[in-house]
Amino acid sequence: MSTPNADRRAVAHSSKQVSAVAFGCWPIAGVTTLGANKADSLATVQAALDAGINHFDTAYVYGPNGESDAILAEALAGGRDEVYLATKGGVHYEGDSMAQDARPDTLKAECEASLKRLGTDHVDLLYLHSPDPNVTIEESAGALRELKEAGKTLAVGASNCTLEQLQAFHAVCPLAAVQLPYNLLQRGIEEQTLPWCQANGVAAMTYWPLMKGLLADGLPRNGKLDPNDKRLTYPMYQGEEWERNQAFLAELRTVAESAAKTVAQVVINWTMHRPGITSVLCGAKRPWQIEETAGAMGWQLDEDQLAAIDAALDRRGEAAANRQFT
Repeated sequence: MSTPNADRRAVAHSSKQVSAVAFGCWPIAGVTTLGANKADSLATVQAALDAGINHFDTAYVYGPNGESDAILAEALAGGRDEVYLATKGGVHYEGDSMAQDARPDTLKAECEASLKRLGTDHVDLLYLHSPDPNVTIEESAGALRELKEAGKTLAVGASNCTLEQLQAFHAVCPLAAVQLPYNLLQRGIEEQTLPWCQANGVAAMTYWPLMKGLLADGLPRNGKLDPNDKRLTYPMYQGEEWERNQAFLAELRTVAESAAKTVAQVVINWTMHRPGITSVLCGAKRPWQIEETAGAMGWQLDEDQLAAIDAALDRRGEAAANRQFT
């Protein structure tokens, strides 16, 4: 069996290769995840490094006061050059809510603040976090191009954009990467966006590989989540969709047993080996969580296991109302 370091992929404008599993830093910001704390977060970042992960993804808005950035800065002190560090700008906190502002001056100010919090003079990748409906995508792209020209970032990306928006952005500032949701049950980007990325040398960094925990097979099977759990607002967690997902998970368990892996590792391994996928963002707030997802690297599902997953998907049918960012 190969080592986790075998699962490294190239990204434009960088001499570094990124791990196929990336550490998504939202959970360590401690905003919507209960029980996050500094000691565990520092230990989780170290566990990711020990497991062969070198791709860390944060954002200006990951914590009202940059909590994610502060933890990364401490955890990566002395080893900054060994990792591929990505951040995002264009979304900020206003009180307890998030607000968009992707005006050029705001993007530049947030970049400077993020660099200061991270304790570095540049990041490897800077994304537009989300298109601002009050600012043209071309204006935002122009600001990020200027930040790249100033050496504040080595590469530029765009997150949560439609294909049309990506094309408009790319015409002003060449994209090195996009960041979009993608998993076994949300595959809309396979239609047009991933082929466009492949044709233009753009890396696809995807989030929600486990559909907010659903595909990790660790949630109550009776569907009785806490009434305050925001996941209950997603169709995937309701009614017939929930029941179909439970039947699907039962089939994934059989595949996982045949591979001697967990369901989460099977799901992430499937995701990272899909055509056009460069890196899969996995969040964690405890060392064991990132150790498990990092265990999706260094091996590959065989033809029989892939065929079993395809058959299970066919039986489940397409997930209605979940085909975004096609």
